[in-house]
Amino acid sequence: MEQQGTLHGEGGTHRLAPMRLYTLSKRHFVLVFVVFFICFGLTVFVGIKGPKVIQTSAANFSLNNSKKLKPIQIRSNPLSTYNQQLWLTCVVELDQSKETSIQTSFLMTVKVDGVAQDGTTTYIHNKVHNRTRTLTCAGKCAEIIVAHLGYLNYTQYTVIVGFEHLKLPIKEMNFTVSGLVVCTCFHSLFF
Repeated sequence: MEQQGTLHGEGGTHRLAPMRLYTLSKRHFVLVFVVFFICFGLTVFVGIKGPKVIQTSAANFSLNNSKKLKPIQIRSNPLSTYNQQLWLTCVVELDQSKETSIQTSFLMTVKVDGVAQDGTTTYIHNKVHNRTRTLTCAGKCAEIIVAHLGYLNYTQYTVIVGFEHLKLPIKEMNFTVSGLVVCTCFHSLFF
């Protein structure tokens, strides 16, 4: 006679742990699902009605068909400890017909300065960054990433952007400063 709780197989006799099944009554089962859907609904509601995760501000510069571009200074909005990253992008608007298709490379210079709470300006890395960018226009020009700051040490930033060897009739330059903002509740969990 075999004992209950043993298993005979190729490897010999193995003892099995007794298994206890816990069951929920219908009332508890319904209660678990109701609580889950209430929590899920609250999360969706806060996501829809809560603060925006990406804050953007625009800076437009009209150049009136100028082929000689001077450095452009863009200042970010004041930042808080909830701001985690900062992007600066640019869309060039040419003074040409919409059917024109252009692709040209040019040198972009970027200098980033940090502005402290007391208003003093600190140079970051004490140098100007030189990058080759490609301007691609097919009716409308594609967006160019000018700068991305992954970690923010200052309450505000000033970015000076220069365009060299860009010899096209430019009508306007539209800069967008975008910042990733972490929600207050999320921030309080980790910091």
